Amino acid sequence: MATKKVTVTIPEDLLDEIRTDAAERGLSAYVTEALRFKRDRDRLLELVDWLQEEHGPVTGDERAAALKELDELDAEHERRRTAGKHNAGEAA
Repeated sequence: MATKKVTVTIPEDLLDEIRTDAAERGLSAYVTEALRFKRDRDRLLELVDWLQEEHGPVTGDERAAALKELDELDAEHERRRTAGKHNAGEAA
């Protein structure tokens, strides 16, 4: 995949935290992952907006179910991320 070097401005305290978190995989990989995550979330929000325009607003029960599922997905992501640190050479 082609890459391109860019310059960004980040608050110093945040950069210090990110460098600590990103130590093993590198700052560029960390930022790339964060940007992809943000882009994907933005696209999902666009989809939600479109779906609500097409099918009406989400009910309280539907929202609660979706938030529960997101919590479960986030927990699974965290479990895999943490396991990846301990099993660096193993396939997921």
